[in-house]
Amino acid sequence: MIWLVFALLTFAAAMSVLVPLARSRSAGAKAVSQRASDVAFYDAELAAIERDVERGLMSADDADAARAEAARRLIGGSAKPAEAEALRRNRTLAALLTLALVFGGGLGLYLYIGSPALRDQPLTARRQAPPEQMDVMAAVAKIEAHLVANPMDGRGYDVVAPVYMQLGRYEEAARALARANRLLGATPEREAAQAEAHMMAGQGKMTPEARQAIARALALQPDFAQGRFYVGLAAEEDGDMALARDTWTKLLAAAPPGAPWADVVRGRLARLGAPAPDAMIAPPSGEAAAAIASMPAPERLTAVRGMVDGLAARLAQDGRDAEGWLRLVRAYVVLNEGEKAAAALAAARRALAEDSGAMERLSALARQLGLEG
Repeated sequence: MIWLVFALLTFAAAMSVLVPLARSRSAGAKAVSQRASDVAFYDAELAAIERDVERGLMSADDADAARAEAARRLIGGSAKPAEAEALRRNRTLAALLTLALVFGGGLGLYLYIGSPALRDQPLTARRQAPPEQMDVMAAVAKIEAHLVANPMDGRGYDVVAPVYMQLGRYEEAARALARANRLLGATPEREAAQAEAHMMAGQGKMTPEARQAIARALALQPDFAQGRFYVGLAAEEDGDMALARDTWTKLLAAAPPGAPWADVVRGRLARLGAPAPDAMIAPPSGEAAAAIASMPAPERLTAVRGMVDGLAARLAQDGRDAEGWLRLVRAYVVLNEGEKAAAALAAARRALAEDSGAMERLSALARQLGLEG
């Protein structure tokens, strides 16, 4: 419906220019026709003067005076068609310039601030949305209106991008992050967020746009953990499992204690059949973790299993170590020993039954690792 209104408004604007132009052309045609009549009348006057001279009804001097008067009247009338023609040309030029401004200016403005890929948001759907989503949509509408009026406000694009992600408008989120980078200066975090938006728009695939964003993030900060994780993800997607395994192993070895993303990396390594040489068993030093990571696969697996067995034996003697139980459960999952992971989880719950905080952490880990449900 809105496009019909826009079309009618555009048509009205065009007609407001073309109608006067059509009238000016009609007036010009009438002036040309009048000019032809004046010339014919002048010729008739001259012929009449000649007849009067021949009949002796008019002297030669009177005839010259009559001819001069007829010529004066003809010349006086000839200025009007010339003026009309000049006026018509001016009106034509003005009309063409106005039409160019109406259509060219409107199209240029739309291409600059418009969103041709914006999905439709019917009023009925908005009314049926949950109240909290309606609040978000109202806030987004306000931000978008602000950005239309202030297209150089990089902070506004930075604010609206995660909201677009929440609403599933991934392509718009990527565009907003790109504009924020241009206006505020690029950051590794914003580049990684842009890569994620491109991935979500591409059904979870590392699209060329996502890979370019990660490359820009790592150019800004080579040790950026999220960027390195996505490098491994791209390698896995390309079928280069050795590169993916090496990338994630090194990333996990350098992970700080309690890194929130470490479990995700462990899960990825587990899918590749590579035990995680990090602090999942006991927090070794950076050199120790690096040494385990550099071992050949069979030796690395033996070392990890020895650490797991040692941790399990210690917890069997003293089960009050909540952190130890959490590491043991994760270790069994990484080693693809689901039954032992479930048994360790049950033993941990028995040993820590009176520690409500530890029980909550165990339940959260079980849900994360898929050991429940």
